[in-house]
Amino acid sequence: MHQVMGIINLVEPVDNMQYLTEHRSLGAVPFGGRYRIIDFTLSSMVNAGIVNVGIFMQDHFRALMDHLGTGKEWDLDRLRDGLFILPPDGYSRSQPRGDIELMHRHLDYLERSRQDTVIMSGTSMICNIDLYQALAYHREKQADMTIIYKPGRLADYEARCTLLDVADDQRITGIEVNPALPRSRNMSMNMYIMDKRLLMEMLDQSVSRGESDWVKDCLIRNLSRLKIYGYPFTGYLGSITSLKSYYRTTMELLQPEISRELFFSAGLVYTKVKNEAPTKYVDGADVRNSLIANGCVIEGTVENSVLFRGVKVNKGAVIKNSVLMQKSIIGSNCHFEHVILDKDVVVSTGKHLIGDPDYPLVIRKGTIL
Repeated sequence: MHQVMGIINLVEPVDNMQYLTEHRSLGAVPFGGRYRIIDFTLSSMVNAGIVNVGIFMQDHFRALMDHLGTGKEWDLDRLRDGLFILPPDGYSRSQPRGDIELMHRHLDYLERSRQDTVIMSGTSMICNIDLYQALAYHREKQADMTIIYKPGRLADYEARCTLLDVADDQRITGIEVNPALPRSRNMSMNMYIMDKRLLMEMLDQSVSRGESDWVKDCLIRNLSRLKIYGYPFTGYLGSITSLKSYYRTTMELLQPEISRELFFSAGLVYTKVKNEAPTKYVDGADVRNSLIANGCVIEGTVENSVLFRGVKVNKGAVIKNSVLMQKSIIGSNCHFEHVILDKDVVVSTGKHLIGDPDYPLVIRKGTIL
């Protein structure tokens, strides 16, 4: 896989993530107690032996740059190749109009990279995929491009997605973007394998025509001209394109079979290391079916919830079906259900916050209630 480079495209549309993406990109959104969403895509690439990864960013990238650092945790702090952060051109007076123009501004990065094959992905798909197998499939089919997809998948909360028509030989015959009346249930995972030169040509041609969208202007336009095949992924997939899907995917982590597959099936998931003391469970604490990171102090009740590092739940507080991010402090005798707290939220004694499984209540980072 040293002849394969990775590209992570952070120009991703999301529906109503509310405060979670107010000051951060989707890839930087905290997930699973100690991770960021980008960790899953980046770890899959690293586990496949990819040593050159470029991350294309459009806006709100400070939090992600702080998380990624030099790439040390993913073994990408290298003298040759490594991790490349590619923000918009700082000397341009205008922001890129779409992901095509953003990637086109960094054609020199693609040109100078010594690899000849590209695996390109977004970050909205939470999975642990063996990219070795996908690349072998791509070469076996002698495809111009391979799109990785989830067959038979379309949940009620995945309204924003790209669907594929797949023939019996796995050739892609049609592509639908966010259809109101879906005709297919094969959901694209926004992961593509192709020759680097082909990618550069497609980007250059699209920019010269004034086009801006990768799927609509590159894929659909070239569907009949290129040999585009689909690679079916049969493992666990969480699709995060909205607040509702983020909450649902997070709650699915509480199912042991899903957690085992997601974190261990095709390799480990790496993230930025933060050393803290183990969680302290005080006498009288009651914790059931929950995922709790290190550094927490639990004095109350936690049920069916995900707690990030350094959360404190005081005596008498009841937390159910909720997501509490890093260093949140919950006062005594509070009651939470279907709530998402961003980082550094402080809730004083006796507060009751109740959301709904379809519309969880989100509290902005640093709020004091």
